[in-house]
Amino acid sequence: MTPFERSSQPRTWECRTFDELTTSQLYAILTLRSEVFVAEQECAFQDVDGLDPACMHLLGSDGDRLVAYARILPEGVWGPGIVSIGRIVSSPRARRRGLGGEALARALDYLRGAGNTLPIELEAQHRLADFYERFGFEPVGEPHLKDGQLHVVMVLDPAQARVEPAR
Repeated sequence: MTPFERSSQPRTWECRTFDELTTSQLYAILTLRSEVFVAEQECAFQDVDGLDPACMHLLGSDGDRLVAYARILPEGVWGPGIVSIGRIVSSPRARRRGLGGEALARALDYLRGAGNTLPIELEAQHRLADFYERFGFEPVGEPHLKDGQLHVVMVLDPAQARVEPAR
């Protein structure tokens, strides 16, 4: 096991606008998203969807390696009257460290710190609905097929958000 794999938490978390990202950070984000969503999950979809420039990008790094990520979509980007969190991902080499949960908790904390009072909506892979429910998200509507994967829309009232997930 390498020191990278032994580390229990990423050393740094930072939230940046698209314009604040370095080219190396952007490359790492796109590489990680592609590695997990396209290659590992065998889901052919257009990841570069034109929304990244309007979003905040939460990066969890272990040294110079990106190990977790989430994209925060401000009001109006995902839809009117809502904000969203998406592309929550952790590196396959850093799994089972709680990084996905920490990324979501930090994204919720970012929204809280920014004064968000709007509902937070996301489109979760159906198999991960229980994960999001631990943070207070509730499913809305029926599961549906998107990009070859079963998804469900989930919504969270920001006043009900749990930074520490319920077990």
